[in-house]
Amino acid sequence: MAVTTAPPLPPRQHAPEGSAPRPRKKRQLAPLWLLSPAGIVLLVVMVAPIVFLVFTSFTNYDQRSLFTGAYESVGLQQYVTLFTDSDFWWSLLRTVLFTVAMVAGSVVIGMGVSHLLTRIHTSMRYVVTVVLIFAWAMPNVASSLVWNWLFQPGYGVVNWMLTQLRVFGDMTDTQWSNDPLLSYTSIWMLIVWQAVPFIALTLYAAETQVSPEYKEAARLDGAGEWRVYRDVTLQFLKPTLLLVTILSIIWDYNVFNQIWLVSQGGPDDATSTLGVFMYKTAFVGFEIGQGAAISVVTTLLLLGLTAFYIRNLIRSGEDL
Repeated sequence: MAVTTAPPLPPRQHAPEGSAPRPRKKRQLAPLWLLSPAGIVLLVVMVAPIVFLVFTSFTNYDQRSLFTGAYESVGLQQYVTLFTDSDFWWSLLRTVLFTVAMVAGSVVIGMGVSHLLTRIHTSMRYVVTVVLIFAWAMPNVASSLVWNWLFQPGYGVVNWMLTQLRVFGDMTDTQWSNDPLLSYTSIWMLIVWQAVPFIALTLYAAETQVSPEYKEAARLDGAGEWRVYRDVTLQFLKPTLLLVTILSIIWDYNVFNQIWLVSQGGPDDATSTLGVFMYKTAFVGFEIGQGAAISVVTTLLLLGLTAFYIRNLIRSGEDL
């Protein structure tokens, strides 16, 4: 049996005498200097408050501490008290259910408006787009105050219109904020009205990128318009739809201004979500340490939602 030997290695080439060694690439500090102002701003307005918030949640910081600066470390006591408080769990349940209702309403209506924009004439499309942008650009505090005027008892336009319909009886003097169902309905309509423009315009931009050849092929196969939208258009809209849905969940989960300005969490805390519960705990009852613990728990929940969004967004991008 013949034994094969490995071929000899080529001789190592030495650098010629007198040649200078290769200079190491110097680390460029210019990008770091250019990014440092933005980094300092982020540290001051984001990182430092979060660190102080987490630190405060482990103390008994209260109204006395605001004037004297005195406080004591209590460890996990604030979190133990929070998780054993039934009001916290009720607020969390209201937040989850109300968020689901708001996201479902805004996404479904936004999908309808976006599809409508693809079917109407160009001039009317410009009019609808401008109206949507104006509604989206209106500050939520100003829109909440105007919303209160619309639903005011005695002279509110909505109460007058409902009375003229003669379906719900005389609603002229109806106080919407005194009834839990009416309060939720009013707040839901306000938030959906504010959220629909962003969702509609975003989905419309994505829907215009769907190739018309796929729709024509489906129509030639005998598919109706609803099936074309469901089996063709929605398949291309999945990544964008996931994006606006997760963003809507994060935004609606944090809703505070609209609820506070319309009902202040009433009646009898019926509309008290986590944001309202945290505000009342920290700035009405001045249990600042407890309020900080609620904020930390809320932030952790939102981080979980954000991680879920990024994971699914990456997966949807890989599937395409």
